[in-house]
Amino acid sequence: MAVLTSDMKRVVSEERLGYIATVCPDHTPNLSPKGTTAVWDDDHLVFADICSPGTVENLRHNAAIEINVVDPLLRKGYRFKGSAVVLEAGSQFEEVMRFYRNACHMHPKTANSVRHVVLVKVERALPLISPIYDLGVAEDEVARRYAKYYADVRARKQGGAVS
Repeated sequence: MAVLTSDMKRVVSEERLGYIATVCPDHTPNLSPKGTTAVWDDDHLVFADICSPGTVENLRHNAAIEINVVDPLLRKGYRFKGSAVVLEAGSQFEEVMRFYRNACHMHPKTANSVRHVVLVKVERALPLISPIYDLGVAEDEVARRYAKYYADVRARKQGGAVS
């Protein structure tokens, strides 16, 4: 039976930004965002190493990984726990790169910067839901609040007025 549900696949495909947690050799956590997070198949996620030497090195020593993908407006998403394999050459690496170029429309300059791809066997997937929902706030209200929040942040960064 497939680990990844259709909703999990939708969230990963729409958001693409995954927060990747690995374990350093000194047993401390390492967290690194990856904008290339994608669904590979019913049981695997994948991401590209464009500039992630720490993540790759950690995975070479300890394959344990967790990926969190969250819709920042809805404050809902998923956490995916599993084990990772680092690919740097060979037929499977090339297959993943074709996937990025074709299905994910990866820019050629970005594709040329990929050093490794990481294939993650998802062994457990759980929902992530903000506690705001425990307060009885409806999803459309949560989305409205955070859309306004991010629009206000963007306006402040651009020196504009905040409504």
